[in-house]
Amino acid sequence: MEGFYLLGSIACTLAKTSLLSLVLAVRSIPHFLFSPAPPSTPATSQADEAVRLYEGLVRHVRLRPVRHAFDYTVRYALIDLDRAPHLQPSRLSADRAREVAQTTGPVFLLTIPASVGYEQNPLSVYYCYDEGSSQQLKMCIAEVTNTPWGERVLFTFDPDSDLVAKPLHVSPFMDMLGNWNIHASSPGDDLSIRILVQHPTLGNYFTATLSAKRINSSSSPLELAIYFWLMPHKVAMWIYWQALKLWWKTVAFISHPKYLNSNYRHDALKRDQQLCCSRRRRTEIPSCTIDEDKRSRWCVWRDAPWPWS
Repeated sequence: MEGFYLLGSIACTLAKTSLLSLVLAVRSIPHFLFSPAPPSTPATSQADEAVRLYEGLVRHVRLRPVRHAFDYTVRYALIDLDRAPHLQPSRLSADRAREVAQTTGPVFLLTIPASVGYEQNPLSVYYCYDEGSSQQLKMCIAEVTNTPWGERVLFTFDPDSDLVAKPLHVSPFMDMLGNWNIHASSPGDDLSIRILVQHPTLGNYFTATLSAKRINSSSSPLELAIYFWLMPHKVAMWIYWQALKLWWKTVAFISHPKYLNSNYRHDALKRDQQLCCSRRRRTEIPSCTIDEDKRSRWCVWRDAPWPWS
């Protein structure tokens, strides 16, 4: 049944994309005819723009049970949530992000904006800073979305380095076991994110990285629509194409855990509490137990929209 939903979703997306792309093309004509100079200034001259544009490379490397690697170019927006235009209601506001991260300074969201009616964001990151003479990146909030279901999980992590129990079924070619070792640099002229999957039997078998450079800044809705035209579609195309290649390599297909274990989210939280307690035993309280450790990670799920729910 999910296969029919997927085909129907693809057909609807293609129709909507074609129509809205035509509208965008018409709207863009005056922009190209009467704006001969580049509309956006270099990143070095306007550091205070509400939306900063990045371009870079996403790379995935799988070592087991078969070797599989690929990369693709990607475009991201880094949005100052205190100064940004209206965002989708599903996004965290700057105040909510500060409350979750327990910070006092600015909040920036790294994401791929929706394009011509379609959104595809495997990973978005909220960068939460503390206020002061020199702003310091204190905490990050990851927002991970799986494909094609569209479920989301949001959780906090230490940008210097953190180990998070896997909370979401992100791929039908990966089980729910293992942990994500995450590192994120503070965005400047360059930014980077690395996620290493540590599995109890496969070891450190999968790495995903994003490395990007700042291109320019812009707050014009039309400029952003042109810059990100079909970017979500390209990401989705890569996801489905690489899934097909993994299937061709006979990597085992794993059904969504909700069909086998309705408590899989609770199990993930419990495993993450064990990780947090284990770190505290090494650094703070040698006799820490899970019941005593009240400082669990902030983590919330958002269910998939119909018909995947």
